[in-house]
Amino acid sequence: MDASFNTQHNLIYSTMQLQIVSRQSIKPSSPTPPHLKTHALSLFDQLAPHMYVPLVFFFRRPHAASPNPPCTSHFLQRSLSATLSRYYPFAGRIKDKLTVDCNDEGVTFLEARLGGNVTLAEILEGPKSEIVEMLFVDGLQWKHSKMGPLLAIQVTYFQCGGFAVGVLLSHKLGDLATLVKFVTDWGFITRDTTTSAQHTVNPLFHSADLFPLGDLPPMSSAVIEEGKNLTCKRFVFEASKIEALKRSISDKVKNPTRVEVVTALIYKAIISALRDSNSNPNNHPTLLLQTMNLRTRMVPPLPESTMGNIVSFFPVAAAASGEREVEVHEVVGVMRKEMGEFCDKYAKKYRTEEWVELIKKRLKEVREILSKNGKPQLIYRCSSGCNFPVYGVDFGWGAAAWVTMAAFKMKNTVMMLDDKNGGGIEALLSLDDKEMAAFQHNEELLAYASLNPTANYANYGNY
Repeated sequence: MDASFNTQHNLIYSTMQLQIVSRQSIKPSSPTPPHLKTHALSLFDQLAPHMYVPLVFFFRRPHAASPNPPCTSHFLQRSLSATLSRYYPFAGRIKDKLTVDCNDEGVTFLEARLGGNVTLAEILEGPKSEIVEMLFVDGLQWKHSKMGPLLAIQVTYFQCGGFAVGVLLSHKLGDLATLVKFVTDWGFITRDTTTSAQHTVNPLFHSADLFPLGDLPPMSSAVIEEGKNLTCKRFVFEASKIEALKRSISDKVKNPTRVEVVTALIYKAIISALRDSNSNPNNHPTLLLQTMNLRTRMVPPLPESTMGNIVSFFPVAAAASGEREVEVHEVVGVMRKEMGEFCDKYAKKYRTEEWVELIKKRLKEVREILSKNGKPQLIYRCSSGCNFPVYGVDFGWGAAAWVTMAAFKMKNTVMMLDDKNGGGIEALLSLDDKEMAAFQHNEELLAYASLNPTANYANYGNY
């Protein structure tokens, strides 16, 4: 998201203050049974970094409601308590590298108001990272999550009656799919607290049984390097532009997906930016690590209600900055090849007796991937939340007007989410300042993407 201000918005935002109305600890509506008091972390959970994953939902003013609906917080707290009785590990605390103590200690629930007479329409028309950063509990987005609550929620009301729900989930308990499923179920229970609804919400917390440690020693969590001279910006690829990009390579790649072509174009622009900004003087090779949701890739597939970190990655190598320009269709071809090989070698076999030997082989392979012939590589990470039903979340006031994440504090990171119109993609991208300066002016990229356009999708055609 663009951190710049125009004059009008500067006058509005300079008066903004976040007023904390209340802070509570919400506990499960029913105590966790003794046999569920200890939640074992799977191997993938152990490898996940200790940080909070942040997602924020912006909602327009509910119909026939007062400017700051007095019942909203009450409804959300009551339904959250009921939801936590099903998502019981979320109300616990990290015990050690292997387990979570499901002690019902509770989750943080903050209620706040944003001053300055700023409206939701103004926020959506000129998205600013400064505002989004204010919508998460205690500024914990992407921060360490080892101590304290594993889930933290902030409901922030705007003067116009719109509001935002910012959700932070410890990465040790799950990936983005886990977070989206939780918020979806929370919304469902908010709308319907009948017995039938309770039977529908049935998260599965058995990933440690699916992906046991075996005879491997406890794994160390991944360390995500934070960047100092870092810029995070939002780029939006409209559906029509993505279709045009797909058509441009359709004679070379059969039926490319929107995630494939957008990822490939971003990676190509990154490599160009490295060269144009002279940010890679030692000519280190680059490597894109593409994250994959394993639930749909396993044989048989796992239910979407399987909680935890059910993800892995495959490498996408491209030319070093001093070599020839890489083409979009070439990157898509490498992505398909590497993903196919990974699925055949690992994903399709993870639910077999070969699990421990497979993971040993994979860990060795990862070490080799990250160091090409002993020479350090420039690592970029890309994750896609596309096709996750973020706009299916409904607390009773309809779908969100906009869903986004907090700006990344980690260097060389790309995160993609669906836009609300459907078919489009919003990409958050963090790069070194010099790289971003070159990246955001890449002509080929800008032929298909817009830099931080309006998020007011109800009036998108007017901008």
